[in-house]
Amino acid sequence: MPIKAIEISLHETHRPITPSSLFNTIIKRYSSHKLKMKHITLVTLNLVILMFMFQAVITCDARAMGYAQKLRVLATKYNVTSILVFGDSSVDPGNNNDLPDTWHKGNFLPYGKDFVHSFPTGRFTNGRLPTDFIAAALGYRKEIKAYLDRYLKEEDLVHGVSFASGGSGYDDFTANITNVISLNKQLEYFKEYKIRMERLAGKEDAHRIVENAVFILSMGTNDFLQNYYFLPTRSHMFTIAQYQRYLIRCMEIYVKKMHSLGVRRLAVVGMEPFGCMPLIRTLKNSDKCDEEMNQVALSFNLLLKAKVSALEATLGMRTGFVDIYGVIQNILRYPSRYGFTETKKGCCGSGLTEFGTSLKGLSMCANHSKYIYWDAVHFTESMYYIIADKAVKSIITSLT
Repeated sequence: MPIKAIEISLHETHRPITPSSLFNTIIKRYSSHKLKMKHITLVTLNLVILMFMFQAVITCDARAMGYAQKLRVLATKYNVTSILVFGDSSVDPGNNNDLPDTWHKGNFLPYGKDFVHSFPTGRFTNGRLPTDFIAAALGYRKEIKAYLDRYLKEEDLVHGVSFASGGSGYDDFTANITNVISLNKQLEYFKEYKIRMERLAGKEDAHRIVENAVFILSMGTNDFLQNYYFLPTRSHMFTIAQYQRYLIRCMEIYVKKMHSLGVRRLAVVGMEPFGCMPLIRTLKNSDKCDEEMNQVALSFNLLLKAKVSALEATLGMRTGFVDIYGVIQNILRYPSRYGFTETKKGCCGSGLTEFGTSLKGLSMCANHSKYIYWDAVHFTESMYYIIADKAVKSIITSLT
């Protein structure tokens, strides 16, 4: 699915432009027939009515923009202040960049090829991540920055950051395998973040920002791939069913810790059908998905969703479960419906085995938007956009 940017250029104003003031200005001028079409670049008149959803650049198709508009309205109604993110490479915008002893990095080309100025930020894709699109839908900014970004400014903290680390998981041992940031350590950084916010905004406002933030938790794939299937450690200790329950217990403990630190709104992202990754197809010497692994992901999602619902009841949190499994499976089965042509290999290198530092400097496919996977493990920006659309719907449900 191609991602198009629609730029808005308004003249005759010297005041700071906010989403609401921009919308009011457009309606006022349009109603009085004084609006000049040459002042605005747009595709259809309908998009004018919706463009207040984004401050200067809209990245959406018309259907998804309706959900984004509803999210913006609900975010205002429920005083959503920011997005704060825990997880793995699916939501890591570059926290691993300066870690000294890990190969799990993405701060080099071809990662970031379609990001602003083709700059590799550490995102494990060609452009933006789902959390970046969600932030844009809320109208805060076009990207969520890494908490450990060396260029992070204090004002960047206000509307949210990501503590996520590629290679991490619910099981802290998973992060230890590749020397990345465990979920426990991510929570330590969150505590540090709260202290910084108190210094920046005052204790009362800092508390309000955290309490009204939407938190996103996205991980689990590494626990199974790195920590169970590829390395024999956990598989010697647990059956797959036992390990699933162990991970659910780990997740429960950490969500309770989050709650004790002030988290009140949490969206938990489910597992993808990881048996369809190009890497797994290659290792299994098959052009088909590994259905046994996919069944593990599917059954884990059922446990995860049930636990999230139970935690909402016992802790009094607002929660949402983002079920991406079915969406991804449907895209893999009917790729042309979504504008994709290649489902079995990544865009970069051979597309079959390379990811992380092994991808550094390799060639890319000609048409990025036609590929579901960017490397042998991670999705393209086009795919992440669709996942973000699913997440937005879940966040809307959790707020209402």
